[in-house]
Amino acid sequence: MILDHLSDETRAALERAGMPDFARWQRMVYATGGCAQPIRLRGERLTLDAATGEVLDAYRTADEPTGFLLTACGNRRASRCPACSAVYRDDTYHLIISGLQGGKGVPEEVNAHPRAFVTLTAPSFGPVHAHRLGKDGKTLPCRPRRNAPVCPHGRPEGCGARHEQDDSRVGQALCESCYDYRGAVLWNAHAGELWRRFTQALPVVLARLLGVRRTYLRQVLRLSYAKVAEYQARGLVHFHAVIRLDGPDGPTSPPPSWVTLAVLNAVIRQAAARVTVPASIPSPDGPPPVLLRWGEQLDVRPIYISADLNGVSDQRVASYVAKYATKGAESAGTVDRRIRDVNDIAGLAVTEHTRRMIFTCFALSNLPQYRDIPLRQWAHMLGYRGHFSTKSRHYSVTLGRLRQTRADYQAEQARLRLGLPDPAENTTVTLSEWHYAGSGLRRGEEFWAEQARQRIAVARQLAKERKGHAC
Repeated sequence: MILDHLSDETRAALERAGMPDFARWQRMVYATGGCAQPIRLRGERLTLDAATGEVLDAYRTADEPTGFLLTACGNRRASRCPACSAVYRDDTYHLIISGLQGGKGVPEEVNAHPRAFVTLTAPSFGPVHAHRLGKDGKTLPCRPRRNAPVCPHGRPEGCGARHEQDDSRVGQALCESCYDYRGAVLWNAHAGELWRRFTQALPVVLARLLGVRRTYLRQVLRLSYAKVAEYQARGLVHFHAVIRLDGPDGPTSPPPSWVTLAVLNAVIRQAAARVTVPASIPSPDGPPPVLLRWGEQLDVRPIYISADLNGVSDQRVASYVAKYATKGAESAGTVDRRIRDVNDIAGLAVTEHTRRMIFTCFALSNLPQYRDIPLRQWAHMLGYRGHFSTKSRHYSVTLGRLRQTRADYQAEQARLRLGLPDPAENTTVTLSEWHYAGSGLRRGEEFWAEQARQRIAVARQLAKERKGHAC
């Protein structure tokens, strides 16, 4: 028979397509955008007339051929769900761009406020293989050294190879015995706190630089920001941030004219240089803890409306930040799920450099000076435990508001399709009860979910191109 020559995955996909509930299940998958790990719900929703109690509309999963309703997982990681991460990326783009150009409740005048695109990096904990480019765009030798010096462990201190960006050696330590894995893991674990102290130091440094009191500064100026964390190939996080100067009421008010891009640049650099975080709990009997700092590589670029004038354009910044909002530690070669047991580390499909960082998280978690740091819990993130995407309250619209607007639109379309009264008139009451019934795709469903995701992605791309041509 023909089916005997097919792979197990193809046979399972064909068998799923032949089931009586397939047509309805496929429509549900399309409604989730082709979610790779949709959530199954069981329950019901009733719409009643508020005056008479008459049931105007009833939906029950018991009436579904599948017996359940599918909803999108909403995971931001592209490695876990490409469909939901694409939505998260688009939402992040609109969050960032609205704080640069206006829109989504932010006035257009915000584009005249001083703003900078800042990259804060981690310090060096040892030499690693690198992908380096020259001014002509050609790949340079990794770490050229004269006379071929070796480290105390007999390993070469240099590397003359020309690593391309996808070379598996990029980010790996030249000598694992020389590399400070303890320092690297602890820096990741405290990177979120380092960022928090940096944002707290910005107004302090600004007031000192301008020679004014902080109480006066709060009356005339507000600092707003949005940032995203990105993993470097060496397994350490760094932050990309948009930092903007507003008037006292946020984006709706302009900052004082004496606050310029030059002032913002100086404030960012001075604040980054002064903040520190202790790496462990101070002990009265022991030596003082090591202080963690930002790395020497600090990039501060002014953001302009469109053209690049020794800076970057606002659209480019928004696209750049949104791209990294959907990536996690897996982009540094680690796994995207928690590691429960130290014995599981040896079997992970990761590089030796990453494996050592994960093992270091487990090893340090047993030491008393690090007892307050959940290193074991975040070992799969190489110690980093902060949020990947954060913003100040007044920067722009929130992700929650964007999602609620989308949900309200979908609910309005469903209401019009069913011919129900406008809920704003307060003539109806909706009662619902839902229960979790599982998540993920079953045997034979991965193929069809991926087909749905690709078709939706192509349709969106075509719509964007048509919109661009129309403009």
